[in-house]
Amino acid sequence: MRRVAPVLALALTITGALAAPKAAKPAEDAPSPALKQRIAALALKQVDFGSVSLLPVRFDGSRLAGPIEDGGRTIYCVSSRMSGRTFGKPERPKAVMRYAADRLEVIDDDEVCTGHRSQPFPELDALGNAR
Repeated sequence: MRRVAPVLALALTITGALAAPKAAKPAEDAPSPALKQRIAALALKQVDFGSVSLLPVRFDGSRLAGPIEDGGRTIYCVSSRMSGRTFGKPERPKAVMRYAADRLEVIDDDEVCTGHRSQPFPELDALGNAR
């Protein structure tokens, strides 16, 4: 019986360690609130996001994917549902941005965004609907 107690304690410790939740992603991967505001502002300057529309547009369900490391560059992908320019079905604008040396630049590379997990992007909805 004395030999069973240490083995039982070891088994319970190992089982508990395996069942413990995995650590969350480090917060450093998430873009800062200031960077999110800059991404939203740059997206809204794009024609696809209604920058030159004479009709007022509304944004809903905006999403942000990133940062995505792709060949030594950091990429952010923005998508949204925009209504107002067409009657009926909302448009689905998308923008891909490269972040390097504290600068954001819109690039033409939609393929890099496929298959990456995105998160809600309320900053774009709020900024776009306020104008």
